[in-house]
Amino acid sequence: MTRDYSQFLKPAKKGATAKRKLSTLEMLGWQPFFAQQISIDEMTETPPVRVVEVHRNGLHAVGDGVDTIIPPGPEATVGDWLLLDPSHPPSSRVLERKSLIKRRAAGHDRQTQLIAANIDTAFVVSSCNQDFNVARLERYIALAFEADVDPVIVLTKIDLCETPDRYVEAASAISSEVPVVVLDARGGEPKSKLEDWCRPGRTLAFLGSSGVGKSTLINALSGTRSIATQAIREDDAKGRHTTTSRQLHILPDGCAVLDTPGMRELQLTDAGAGVADVFSDLHALSEQCRFNDCRHETEPGCAVLAAIEAGDVDSERLLRWQKLVAEDRHNSASLAERKSKDKALGKTIRQIKKLKKK
Repeated sequence: MTRDYSQFLKPAKKGATAKRKLSTLEMLGWQPFFAQQISIDEMTETPPVRVVEVHRNGLHAVGDGVDTIIPPGPEATVGDWLLLDPSHPPSSRVLERKSLIKRRAAGHDRQTQLIAANIDTAFVVSSCNQDFNVARLERYIALAFEADVDPVIVLTKIDLCETPDRYVEAASAISSEVPVVVLDARGGEPKSKLEDWCRPGRTLAFLGSSGVGKSTLINALSGTRSIATQAIREDDAKGRHTTTSRQLHILPDGCAVLDTPGMRELQLTDAGAGVADVFSDLHALSEQCRFNDCRHETEPGCAVLAAIEAGDVDSERLLRWQKLVAEDRHNSASLAERKSKDKALGKTIRQIKKLKKK
């Protein structure tokens, strides 16, 4: 039977999804952005599926009447949309992404690791305890800004904290563009306080260290306890790795939610614009410095140092900005160098093959 996919080829009218039952694709996060990339014939012959998990043996993808493992082939990550080729699944085409969260992979091989694709909102979760870290939050926010994803800081475990206000103040000072939500991950607060972002057809991601309550939040939003959780260590408030892989969950109300394991190492790469957005105040000041290559250390006419002396800028914030800028430049240059070497190697291999044929 031929399915009719025409309803996905143009944006639905405002409020339309609230008056009718969502289709399977819409619950998976299908939006006009993806539908506009393909024709009705393509949707019939190569049905769209979404990657919900990445395994060593392939991609776990689901769609309308489809739940399958696609063998290695497509360069995709969790959240990607593919046009499934039934005759040869490894040849399935990855649709253009609406957003992409990535980092430099751990280790020394200078690879880029894709974290998630097509995310609308990133909930950056942190606990109100000694594991709270402003520098780590800034990294996650820069990652989201660079990926063109709307970040929201979510502070949990307020029931275990006597002075949550200081955590709220520190989180709010990171960026005026990022909302800060304080809640108890258990009970009904997650649904009520996060409902503005948890709309049908949207895709959300929970990012943060282990033990901050990401899985607990998803369980609260879904109204189930389908995701395992663990208590944090009492001696240092650090969490245990309960979630071991990135997985996309579909909530009953038609919202797709990505649960991620805590990332011990979050190296930024190709995230210069994201870092500039997080530190927009310092970036704006730097453009007023006397010298274009000002390092904001001892140079005369430095607008950033002047702001610090006047008490308008925190010196620790400057150091964190400089660290992220330097890290991003180094990692981006390393990756560019690797790509250049790979390209040169590929060219050499092709030349050798041509000589052998002769």
